[in-house]
Amino acid sequence: MPPKLISIVIPVYCEESNIKNLYAQLEAVTTMLVQYDWEYIFVNDGSPDNSYAVLKSLADDDPKVKVLSLSRNFGKENALSAGVMSTESDAVITIDADLQHPPELIPEMIKKWEKDIDIVVTIRKSISQPLYRKLGGKLFYMAMNKISHIKMIPRSTDFRLIDKKVVDVFKTMSEKSRIYRGLIDWLGFSKDYVEFSASSRESGTSGFSYKSLLQLTISSITSFSALPLKVAGIIGLIITFSSGILLLFMFPMRFLMESEYFSPLSLVVVINTFLTGIMLICLGLIALYIENIHNEVMNR
Repeated sequence: MPPKLISIVIPVYCEESNIKNLYAQLEAVTTMLVQYDWEYIFVNDGSPDNSYAVLKSLADDDPKVKVLSLSRNFGKENALSAGVMSTESDAVITIDADLQHPPELIPEMIKKWEKDIDIVVTIRKSISQPLYRKLGGKLFYMAMNKISHIKMIPRSTDFRLIDKKVVDVFKTMSEKSRIYRGLIDWLGFSKDYVEFSASSRESGTSGFSYKSLLQLTISSITSFSALPLKVAGIIGLIITFSSGILLLFMFPMRFLMESEYFSPLSLVVVINTFLTGIMLICLGLIALYIENIHNEVMNR
């Protein structure tokens, strides 16, 4: 029986100074695991530096190295997806090229996989980040776990191992706005975790700007929760109910008991508020139809 093939997928954007070091670290780990065949799939995500030239040089020297080069920068999520979808292996490991994901964890991840765990996820115990980034991350995971149907573990990373059966299902997901770790978590399957302490970036600068992080947050929320669509309807129900109760109190006071406590203007304001609530409820109903369209278009 031939040895199992494991693919390591690495998205690359402006990492020319880290690529050779990462390759050396991967070689140090995989050469000890001789019971498996290995391939390294580097996905050049339209890097404007010399990353592609460095990758081509590695591929010329080592047949295990394969290079996919995207026509422009499509973002890390799409680069990861392109790499995973190009594999035909028994398992896939995704890892960043910035050397903050330690390849030394790969043997431990494989041991869990050998025990019939389909997804092995790494979790950062600690990382050097500004306080507002840490707070923002906590709030993001708290919000996602409250409003979505998936359970996302705080500080989990894209450094994970997925079995072939997970890859096969992942390949059927055709949506264009992709959140890799969210899709993997959404799929289910058996899962286990490995913790690590993230080191500082060895060289270069991160390609993730605050704008990119904001776009990723918005995409995550809209991809895995329909609650933003329903907010208008929920607000409409609250407004309609509260203003309706108020009108039931105001009309008898004004027209039956002839009280001067409520002026005609106050009645007009509350009636307008009641009608505004009804309009928001109608928007909420439309949102339910949009949610169904959204789910059909995603084709999960």
